[in-house]
Amino acid sequence: MHYCRFCNNPLTHVFVDLGHQPLSNSFLTSDELELPEITYPLKVYVCDFCWLVQLPTTKNADEIFNEGYAYYSSYSKTMVDHAKEYVDMIIPRLGLNSESQIVEIASNDGYLLRHFPEGFKLLGIEPAEGPVIESRRKGIPTALNFFGTKFITDLYSSSHGVICADLIIANNVLAHVPNLNDFVEALKMALAPDGTITIEVPHLMKLIEGRQFDTIYHEHLSYFSFTTLCRIFGAHGLVVFDVEELTIHGGSLRIYAKHEPSDWFSDKTRELLLREGATGIITPPYYSGFQWKINQVAVSLNSFLIANQELGARIAAYGAAAKFNTLLNYCGVKPYLIPYVCDASPHKQGKFLPGSHILILKPKALKIYRPDYILIAPWNIQDEIIEQLSYVRSWGCKFITAIPRLEVL
Repeated sequence: MHYCRFCNNPLTHVFVDLGHQPLSNSFLTSDELELPEITYPLKVYVCDFCWLVQLPTTKNADEIFNEGYAYYSSYSKTMVDHAKEYVDMIIPRLGLNSESQIVEIASNDGYLLRHFPEGFKLLGIEPAEGPVIESRRKGIPTALNFFGTKFITDLYSSSHGVICADLIIANNVLAHVPNLNDFVEALKMALAPDGTITIEVPHLMKLIEGRQFDTIYHEHLSYFSFTTLCRIFGAHGLVVFDVEELTIHGGSLRIYAKHEPSDWFSDKTRELLLREGATGIITPPYYSGFQWKINQVAVSLNSFLIANQELGARIAAYGAAAKFNTLLNYCGVKPYLIPYVCDASPHKQGKFLPGSHILILKPKALKIYRPDYILIAPWNIQDEIIEQLSYVRSWGCKFITAIPRLEVL
Protein backbone atom coordinates (compact mmCIF):
# COMPACT_ATOMS: atom_id res chain seq x y z
CA MET A 1 0.00 0.00 0.00
CA HIS A 2 1.24 3.49 -0.90
CA TYR A 3 0.43 6.57 1.15
CA CYS A 4 0.05 10.23 0.19
CA ARG A 5 3.25 12.19 0.72
CA PHE A 6 1.25 15.17 2.01
CA CYS A 7 -1.71 13.89 4.04
CA ASN A 8 -0.54 10.27 4.55
CA ASN A 9 -3.85 8.76 3.49
CA PRO A 10 -3.85 5.50 1.45
CA LEU A 11 -3.49 5.84 -2.32
CA THR A 12 -5.99 3.68 -4.17
CA HIS A 13 -7.00 5.73 -7.24
CA VAL A 14 -4.67 5.22 -10.25
CA PHE A 15 -4.50 8.30 -12.47
CA VAL A 16 -2.32 6.82 -15.22
CA ASP A 17 -0.05 3.80 -15.65
CA LEU A 18 2.92 4.22 -17.99
CA GLY A 19 4.34 0.78 -17.34
CA HIS A 20 7.90 0.05 -16.21
CA GLN A 21 10.48 2.55 -17.43
CA PRO A 22 14.14 3.39 -16.77
CA LEU A 23 15.10 6.64 -15.07
CA SER A 24 14.69 9.37 -17.66
CA ASN A 25 18.05 11.04 -17.11
CA SER A 26 20.06 7.81 -16.88
CA PHE A 27 21.77 8.18 -20.25
CA LEU A 28 23.85 5.18 -21.29
CA THR A 29 27.37 4.74 -22.65
CA SER A 30 28.01 2.27 -25.47
CA ASP A 31 29.44 -0.24 -22.97
CA GLU A 32 26.28 -0.07 -20.86
CA LEU A 33 24.12 -1.07 -23.81
CA GLU A 34 25.27 -4.66 -23.27
CA LEU A 35 24.23 -4.69 -19.61
CA PRO A 36 20.80 -5.33 -18.07
CA GLU A 37 18.79 -2.15 -17.72
CA ILE A 38 16.81 -1.51 -14.56
CA THR A 39 13.26 -0.21 -14.91
CA TYR A 40 10.79 0.98 -12.30
CA PRO A 41 7.00 1.28 -12.27
CA LEU A 42 5.72 4.60 -13.56
CA LYS A 43 2.24 4.45 -12.05
CA VAL A 44 0.68 7.72 -10.88
CA TYR A 45 -1.99 7.99 -8.20
CA VAL A 46 -4.34 10.74 -7.11
CA CYS A 47 -5.09 11.10 -3.39
CA ASP A 48 -8.84 11.05 -2.77
CA PHE A 49 -8.41 13.21 0.33
CA CYS A 50 -6.11 16.13 -0.61
CA TRP A 51 -6.12 15.56 -4.42
CA LEU A 52 -2.35 15.55 -4.75
CA VAL A 53 -1.40 13.64 -7.90
CA GLN A 54 1.75 11.69 -7.19
CA LEU A 55 4.19 8.98 -8.09
CA PRO A 56 5.33 6.80 -5.18
CA THR A 57 9.06 7.13 -4.53
CA THR A 58 10.99 4.40 -6.35
CA LYS A 59 14.56 5.74 -6.13
CA ASN A 60 16.44 7.75 -3.55
CA ALA A 61 17.02 11.33 -4.68
CA ASP A 62 20.80 11.04 -4.32
CA GLU A 63 20.73 8.19 -6.86
CA ILE A 64 19.16 10.54 -9.43
CA PHE A 65 20.88 13.86 -8.68
CA ASN A 66 24.41 12.49 -8.67
CA GLU A 67 27.67 13.37 -10.40
CA GLY A 68 26.29 12.04 -13.69
CA TYR A 69 23.18 14.24 -13.70
CA ALA A 70 23.01 15.66 -17.21
CA TYR A 71 20.47 18.49 -17.09
CA TYR A 72 21.96 22.01 -17.36
CA SER A 73 19.42 24.82 -17.61
CA SER A 74 21.76 27.24 -19.38
CA TYR A 75 21.58 25.20 -22.59
CA SER A 76 17.99 26.33 -23.11
CA LYS A 77 17.64 29.91 -24.35
CA THR A 78 13.98 29.77 -23.37
CA MET A 79 14.88 28.96 -19.76
CA VAL A 80 17.60 31.61 -19.60
CA ASP A 81 15.31 34.30 -21.05
CA HIS A 82 12.54 33.28 -18.68
CA ALA A 83 14.93 33.58 -15.75
CA LYS A 84 16.07 37.06 -16.78
CA GLU A 85 12.48 38.25 -17.16
CA TYR A 86 11.74 36.97 -13.68
CA VAL A 87 14.70 38.78 -12.11
CA ASP A 88 13.87 42.02 -13.93
CA MET A 89 10.32 41.73 -12.56
CA ILE A 90 10.91 40.59 -8.98
CA ILE A 91 13.55 43.18 -7.96
CA PRO A 92 11.24 46.20 -8.30
CA ARG A 93 8.13 44.29 -7.23
CA LEU A 94 9.65 43.37 -3.85
CA GLY A 95 11.94 46.39 -3.57
CA LEU A 96 15.04 44.20 -3.38
CA ASN A 97 18.51 45.70 -3.08
CA SER A 98 22.07 44.72 -2.23
CA GLU A 99 21.08 44.22 1.42
CA SER A 100 18.45 41.61 0.54
CA GLN A 101 19.29 37.93 0.97
CA ILE A 102 18.18 35.89 -2.05
CA VAL A 103 18.19 32.11 -2.00
CA GLU A 104 17.44 29.81 -4.91
CA ILE A 105 16.69 26.15 -4.28
CA ALA A 106 17.65 23.77 -7.08
CA SER A 107 19.69 26.56 -8.64
CA ASN A 108 21.21 24.18 -11.22
CA ASP A 109 24.11 25.84 -13.06
CA GLY A 110 23.31 29.40 -11.97
CA TYR A 111 21.17 30.18 -15.01
CA LEU A 112 18.83 32.37 -12.91
CA LEU A 113 20.94 33.84 -10.11
CA ARG A 114 23.50 35.15 -12.59
CA HIS A 115 20.97 37.79 -13.67
CA PHE A 116 20.90 39.55 -10.30
CA PRO A 117 23.10 42.67 -10.20
CA GLU A 118 26.60 42.41 -8.81
CA GLY A 119 26.70 42.96 -5.07
CA PHE A 120 23.44 41.17 -4.24
CA LYS A 121 23.62 38.57 -1.47
CA LEU A 122 23.03 35.34 -3.33
CA LEU A 123 23.00 31.68 -2.34
CA GLY A 124 22.24 28.74 -4.60
CA ILE A 125 21.40 25.31 -3.21
CA GLU A 126 21.74 22.41 -5.64
CA PRO A 127 22.17 18.63 -5.08
CA ALA A 128 23.83 17.73 -8.42
CA GLU A 129 27.60 18.16 -8.48
CA GLY A 130 28.08 19.02 -12.16
CA PRO A 131 25.68 22.00 -12.18
CA VAL A 132 27.16 23.21 -8.85
CA ILE A 133 30.63 23.31 -10.40
CA GLU A 134 29.28 25.35 -13.32
CA SER A 135 27.44 27.71 -10.97
CA ARG A 136 30.54 28.33 -8.88
CA ARG A 137 32.51 29.05 -12.04
CA LYS A 138 30.06 31.86 -12.66
CA GLY A 139 30.95 33.28 -9.25
CA ILE A 140 27.68 32.30 -7.57
CA PRO A 141 27.99 30.91 -4.02
CA THR A 142 26.35 27.50 -4.27
CA ALA A 143 25.88 24.82 -1.64
CA LEU A 144 26.09 21.21 -2.81
CA ASN A 145 23.22 19.79 -0.82
CA PHE A 146 19.55 18.84 -0.68
CA PHE A 147 17.28 21.46 0.83
CA GLY A 148 15.24 20.50 3.87
CA THR A 149 14.93 21.00 7.61
CA LYS A 150 18.19 19.12 8.25
CA PHE A 151 20.06 21.46 5.94
CA ILE A 152 18.63 24.50 7.75
CA THR A 153 19.30 23.01 11.19
CA ASP A 154 22.87 22.14 10.27
CA LEU A 155 23.45 25.73 9.14
CA TYR A 156 22.13 27.06 12.44
CA SER A 157 24.43 24.77 14.42
CA SER A 158 27.53 25.49 12.31
CA SER A 159 29.75 28.50 11.83
CA HIS A 160 28.33 29.17 8.37
CA GLY A 161 25.61 31.49 9.61
CA VAL A 162 21.86 31.26 9.06
CA ILE A 163 19.43 31.79 6.23
CA CYS A 164 16.95 34.61 6.75
CA ALA A 165 15.88 35.09 3.15
CA ASP A 166 14.01 38.08 1.83
CA LEU A 167 13.30 36.06 -1.30
CA ILE A 168 13.32 32.30 -1.74
CA ILE A 169 13.08 31.04 -5.32
CA ALA A 170 12.17 27.43 -6.04
CA ASN A 171 11.46 26.84 -9.72
CA ASN A 172 10.64 23.36 -11.00
CA VAL A 173 11.86 21.65 -7.83
CA LEU A 174 8.74 21.05 -5.73
CA ALA A 175 7.71 18.21 -8.02
CA HIS A 176 11.01 16.44 -7.30
CA VAL A 177 10.70 16.46 -3.50
CA PRO A 178 10.04 13.09 -1.81
CA ASN A 179 9.37 14.58 1.66
CA LEU A 180 7.02 17.38 0.73
CA ASN A 181 6.14 18.42 4.27
CA ASP A 182 9.77 18.63 5.34
CA PHE A 183 10.61 20.78 2.32
CA VAL A 184 7.79 23.28 2.88
CA GLU A 185 8.59 23.45 6.60
CA ALA A 186 12.21 24.24 5.68
CA LEU A 187 10.96 27.06 3.43
CA LYS A 188 9.20 28.53 6.44
CA MET A 189 12.31 28.18 8.62
CA ALA A 190 14.52 29.94 6.05
CA LEU A 191 12.13 32.80 5.26
CA ALA A 192 12.57 36.23 6.86
CA PRO A 193 9.51 37.54 8.78
CA ASP A 194 8.55 39.80 5.87
CA GLY A 195 10.08 37.61 3.16
CA THR A 196 8.47 36.18 0.05
CA ILE A 197 8.63 32.73 -1.54
CA THR A 198 8.06 32.29 -5.26
CA ILE A 199 7.65 28.83 -6.66
CA GLU A 200 7.04 27.65 -10.20
CA VAL A 201 5.44 24.29 -10.92
CA PRO A 202 3.81 22.79 -13.99
CA HIS A 203 0.03 23.16 -13.65
CA LEU A 204 -1.81 19.86 -13.33
CA MET A 205 -4.82 21.28 -15.13
CA LYS A 206 -2.67 22.05 -18.20
CA LEU A 207 -1.05 18.60 -18.04
CA ILE A 208 -4.45 16.94 -18.27
CA GLU A 209 -5.90 19.31 -20.87
CA GLY A 210 -2.80 19.01 -23.07
CA ARG A 211 -2.24 15.24 -22.69
CA GLN A 212 1.24 16.07 -21.39
CA PHE A 213 1.97 12.59 -20.07
CA ASP A 214 5.61 12.87 -21.16
CA THR A 215 6.18 15.28 -18.26
CA ILE A 216 5.64 12.29 -15.98
CA TYR A 217 8.87 10.54 -15.05
CA HIS A 218 10.57 9.26 -11.92
CA GLU A 219 12.17 12.58 -11.01
CA HIS A 220 8.71 14.20 -10.91
CA LEU A 221 7.05 12.80 -7.83
CA SER A 222 4.16 15.27 -7.48
CA TYR A 223 1.82 17.11 -9.87
CA PHE A 224 0.02 20.13 -8.48
CA SER A 225 -3.26 21.90 -8.84
CA PHE A 226 -3.44 25.39 -7.35
CA THR A 227 -6.06 24.14 -4.90
CA THR A 228 -3.72 21.50 -3.48
CA LEU A 229 -0.76 23.87 -3.37
CA CYS A 230 -2.73 26.28 -1.19
CA ARG A 231 -3.62 23.42 1.16
CA ILE A 232 -0.02 22.24 1.45
CA PHE A 233 1.40 25.67 2.22
CA GLY A 234 -1.45 26.51 4.57
CA ALA A 235 -0.72 23.38 6.60
CA HIS A 236 2.72 24.84 7.36
CA GLY A 237 1.66 28.34 8.29
CA LEU A 238 2.41 29.84 4.89
CA VAL A 239 -0.21 31.65 2.87
CA VAL A 240 -0.35 31.75 -0.93
CA PHE A 241 -1.41 35.32 -1.65
CA ASP A 242 -0.84 35.63 -5.40
CA VAL A 243 -0.48 33.48 -8.49
CA GLU A 244 0.53 33.91 -12.13
CA GLU A 245 -0.30 31.53 -14.96
CA LEU A 246 2.74 31.08 -17.21
CA THR A 247 3.12 29.48 -20.63
CA ILE A 248 6.52 27.89 -19.89
CA HIS A 249 6.69 24.08 -19.68
CA GLY A 250 3.34 23.79 -21.39
CA GLY A 251 1.56 25.78 -18.69
CA SER A 252 2.94 26.53 -15.22
CA LEU A 253 1.96 28.35 -12.06
CA ARG A 254 4.11 30.87 -10.22
CA ILE A 255 2.83 31.18 -6.68
CA TYR A 256 3.75 33.84 -4.12
CA ALA A 257 3.73 32.83 -0.45
CA LYS A 258 4.64 34.36 2.88
CA HIS A 259 4.16 33.81 6.59
CA GLU A 260 0.59 33.88 7.85
CA PRO A 261 -1.50 35.87 8.43
CA SER A 262 -2.21 37.89 5.31
CA ASP A 263 -4.73 40.66 4.85
CA TRP A 264 -4.37 40.73 1.06
CA PHE A 265 -5.04 38.16 -1.64
CA SER A 266 -4.96 38.91 -5.33
CA ASP A 267 -8.09 38.52 -7.42
CA LYS A 268 -6.16 35.96 -9.45
CA THR A 269 -5.93 33.58 -6.50
CA ARG A 270 -9.68 33.63 -5.96
CA GLU A 271 -10.44 33.33 -9.67
CA LEU A 272 -8.14 30.34 -10.19
CA LEU A 273 -9.50 28.51 -7.16
CA LEU A 274 -13.02 29.00 -8.50
CA ARG A 275 -12.00 27.94 -12.01
CA GLU A 276 -10.32 24.76 -10.78
CA GLY A 277 -13.34 24.01 -8.63
CA ALA A 278 -15.64 24.38 -11.63
CA THR A 279 -13.67 21.72 -13.54
CA GLY A 280 -14.26 19.22 -10.73
CA ILE A 281 -10.56 19.00 -9.91
CA ILE A 282 -11.36 17.74 -6.39
CA THR A 283 -13.63 14.95 -7.63
CA PRO A 284 -12.68 11.48 -8.99
CA PRO A 285 -14.36 11.87 -12.44
CA TYR A 286 -11.94 14.66 -13.36
CA TYR A 287 -9.08 12.16 -13.43
CA SER A 288 -10.79 9.40 -15.44
CA GLY A 289 -10.16 8.88 -19.12
CA PHE A 290 -6.59 10.23 -19.21
CA GLN A 291 -5.13 6.80 -19.99
CA TRP A 292 -7.32 6.49 -23.10
CA LYS A 293 -6.31 9.96 -24.29
CA ILE A 294 -2.58 9.25 -24.10
CA ASN A 295 -3.06 5.92 -25.85
CA GLN A 296 -4.34 7.90 -28.84
CA VAL A 297 -1.07 9.87 -28.80
CA ALA A 298 0.93 6.62 -28.85
CA VAL A 299 -1.10 5.15 -31.72
CA SER A 300 -0.79 8.32 -33.81
CA LEU A 301 2.99 8.62 -33.34
CA ASN A 302 3.71 4.98 -34.14
CA SER A 303 1.44 5.02 -37.16
CA PHE A 304 3.19 8.10 -38.53
CA LEU A 305 6.70 6.72 -37.96
CA ILE A 306 5.92 3.31 -39.48
CA ALA A 307 4.07 4.71 -42.49
CA ASN A 308 6.87 7.13 -43.33
CA GLN A 309 9.55 4.51 -42.84
CA GLU A 310 7.76 2.36 -45.42
CA LEU A 311 7.88 5.37 -47.76
CA GLY A 312 11.64 5.65 -47.23
CA ALA A 313 11.50 8.90 -45.25
CA ARG A 314 14.41 9.73 -42.95
CA ILE A 315 13.27 10.70 -39.46
CA ALA A 316 15.40 12.25 -36.73
CA ALA A 317 14.61 13.87 -33.39
CA TYR A 318 15.88 16.95 -31.61
CA GLY A 319 16.29 17.45 -27.87
CA ALA A 320 17.30 14.56 -25.61
CA ALA A 321 14.99 15.79 -22.88
CA ALA A 322 13.84 13.60 -19.99
CA LYS A 323 10.26 13.91 -21.21
CA PHE A 324 11.28 12.43 -24.56
CA ASN A 325 12.26 9.21 -22.83
CA THR A 326 8.82 8.82 -21.28
CA LEU A 327 7.23 9.33 -24.69
CA LEU A 328 9.53 6.92 -26.53
CA ASN A 329 9.41 4.18 -23.93
CA TYR A 330 5.65 4.28 -23.52
CA CYS A 331 5.20 4.21 -27.30
CA GLY A 332 7.85 1.51 -27.78
CA VAL A 333 9.90 3.54 -30.27
CA LYS A 334 13.32 2.07 -31.10
CA PRO A 335 16.28 3.10 -33.32
CA TYR A 336 14.83 1.41 -36.41
CA LEU A 337 12.14 4.13 -36.35
CA ILE A 338 14.22 7.06 -35.06
CA PRO A 339 17.94 6.28 -35.45
CA TYR A 340 19.29 9.35 -33.63
CA VAL A 341 18.40 12.45 -31.64
CA CYS A 342 20.46 15.64 -31.68
CA ASP A 343 21.13 17.73 -28.59
CA ALA A 344 23.18 20.85 -27.88
CA SER A 345 24.45 19.64 -24.51
CA PRO A 346 27.92 18.08 -24.64
CA HIS A 347 27.02 16.24 -21.43
CA LYS A 348 24.61 14.06 -23.46
CA GLN A 349 26.31 13.78 -26.85
CA GLY A 350 27.74 10.36 -27.66
CA LYS A 351 25.47 8.63 -25.17
CA PHE A 352 22.25 6.70 -25.68
CA LEU A 353 18.72 7.31 -24.46
CA PRO A 354 17.62 4.96 -21.67
CA GLY A 355 15.20 2.27 -22.75
CA SER A 356 15.01 3.11 -26.45
CA HIS A 357 18.84 3.14 -26.89
CA ILE A 358 18.66 5.89 -29.50
CA LEU A 359 22.03 7.57 -30.10
CA ILE A 360 22.52 11.23 -29.13
CA LEU A 361 24.49 13.27 -31.69
CA LYS A 362 25.64 16.86 -32.07
CA PRO A 363 23.22 19.17 -33.91
CA LYS A 364 25.56 19.31 -36.91
CA ALA A 365 24.55 15.72 -37.70
CA LEU A 366 21.35 17.13 -39.19
CA LYS A 367 23.34 18.80 -41.97
CA ILE A 368 25.12 15.52 -42.68
CA TYR A 369 22.14 13.16 -42.71
CA ARG A 370 19.51 15.68 -43.95
CA PRO A 371 16.36 14.10 -42.48
CA ASP A 372 12.93 14.54 -44.03
CA TYR A 373 11.27 15.01 -40.63
CA ILE A 374 12.52 16.15 -37.22
CA LEU A 375 10.48 15.18 -34.19
CA ILE A 376 10.78 17.97 -31.61
CA ALA A 377 11.07 16.25 -28.25
CA PRO A 378 10.82 19.27 -25.88
CA TRP A 379 7.64 20.60 -27.49
CA ASN A 380 7.44 23.25 -24.76
CA ILE A 381 10.31 25.13 -26.46
CA GLN A 382 9.40 24.23 -30.04
CA ASP A 383 9.53 27.86 -31.24
CA GLU A 384 13.12 28.17 -30.02
CA ILE A 385 14.11 24.91 -31.72
CA ILE A 386 12.39 25.71 -35.02
CA GLU A 387 14.20 29.05 -35.10
CA GLN A 388 17.56 27.42 -34.33
CA LEU A 389 17.08 24.77 -37.01
CA SER A 390 15.43 26.94 -39.66
CA TYR A 391 18.17 25.95 -42.12
CA VAL A 392 16.70 22.43 -42.46
CA ARG A 393 13.83 23.91 -44.46
CA SER A 394 16.32 24.39 -47.32
CA TRP A 395 16.16 20.69 -48.19
CA GLY A 396 12.43 20.36 -47.48
CA CYS A 397 12.65 18.98 -43.95
CA LYS A 398 9.52 19.34 -41.81
CA PHE A 399 9.09 19.47 -38.03
CA ILE A 400 6.66 17.27 -36.13
CA THR A 401 5.36 17.21 -32.56
CA ALA A 402 3.48 14.38 -30.87
CA ILE A 403 1.74 16.13 -27.96
CA PRO A 404 -1.12 16.89 -27.48
CA ARG A 405 -1.63 15.30 -30.89
CA LEU A 406 0.58 14.51 -33.85
CA GLU A 407 1.15 17.64 -35.92
CA VAL A 408 3.35 18.40 -38.91
CA LEU A 409 4.54 22.00 -38.55
